[in-house]
Amino acid sequence: MRIDDVYLQVNQLYNTNKAKGSPKTNKASSKDSLEISSFGNAYQVAKTAAAQSSDVRADRVKEIKEQMAAGTYRVSIEDVADKMAEQLLS
Repeated sequence: MRIDDVYLQVNQLYNTNKAKGSPKTNKASSKDSLEISSFGNAYQVAKTAAAQSSDVRADRVKEIKEQMAAGTYRVSIEDVADKMAEQLLS
């Protein structure tokens, strides 16, 4: 699963659990305050981790390049078809 997909899922989950808002008060002496829930904190940590991670798996790229150079790299037509169908249906 790509980091982008995880980020979107976390973002969608966060948006569905977001508070609807609090009622407004007419008090002039009230102070503004901010309270971050544990879910909001976890979301922020996940977002930061996703932003710092690389989308490229260098070890896998190296492995595939070596297989291609040796002429042993084979792609399963079923795997290709599955990925294409997955992309089209999602």
